[in-house]
Amino acid sequence: MTVRFNTVDVDGLKVFYRSAGDPSAPVVLLLHGFPSASHMFRDLIPELAGKYHVVAPDLPGFGMTEQPARDVFAYTFDNMTNVVSRFTEVLGLKQFAIYVFDYGAPVGFRLALAHPDRLSERQHLPRRRVRGLRPCPGLLERADPGQP
Repeated sequence: MTVRFNTVDVDGLKVFYRSAGDPSAPVVLLLHGFPSASHMFRDLIPELAGKYHVVAPDLPGFGMTEQPARDVFAYTFDNMTNVVSRFTEVLGLKQFAIYVFDYGAPVGFRLALAHPDRLSERQHLPRRRVRGLRPCPGLLERADPGQP
């Protein structure tokens, strides 16, 4: 499986990303942790690419994505989420599943809460059992507004 290395302009910020798989397949967006980059998914991308279109950006300030000065770019999870949201729009990713790790989690969860309609309905990725980790069903479900 060929992994492609690309850069795209997201509102003036050059965002690097890796992609693989058939662009017409269901999309999986991989969001990396700290202090890493999309490189952390180098072994996972080929495993998923046979069934999914895999897209793994480097978050702003990480890897090969531009690293603007702090007085120009606010390195907050909210701002990184805005960049990733626009990144998905620029690439034309209408629906996707997210796979998050560490710093990617607050970005991915904010993205999911801001755009629940863009998340794929229950895409189950192949799972390897990781000792001590359990799924969290309902993690992103919105709470009943009538409940405290």
